[in-house]
Amino acid sequence: QLQLVESGGGLVQPGGSLRLSCAASGFTLEHYAIGWFRQAPGKEREGVSCISSNDGSTYYADSVKGRFTISRDDAEKTVYLQMNNLKPEDTAVYYCAADWGLTPVRSMCMGAPQDEFEYWGQGTQVTVSS
Repeated sequence: QLQLVESGGGLVQPGGSLRLSCAASGFTLEHYAIGWFRQAPGKEREGVSCISSNDGSTYYADSVKGRFTISRDDAEKTVYLQMNNLKPEDTAVYYCAADWGLTPVRSMCMGAPQDEFEYWGQGTQVTVSS
């Protein structure tokens, strides 16, 4: 079965850290740009961070810049999102998505039609609370 599977979510106190993983099953990530998105209750899904398929370029939403780091290990078919100094406003369900080809990372995170991405994961809950 071709799918993305997220893991690593949980409950963490403000200022804490989590590392999310997005693992591909049934296909390789090599030619896909990968994005992390999140959706909080009552809000639209928003782009958090994206990484290109070819040159390692990355994009971060202003709200997470300096706190989150995206990386990929194509040999392990996994993309990571290291989240540090977490804030209550980071609470959301986090999803990863894969888009085939040379998608510009800012476009993937901020403007591309999300329903055109080839794969989506099922989501992992991140709750930041004391």
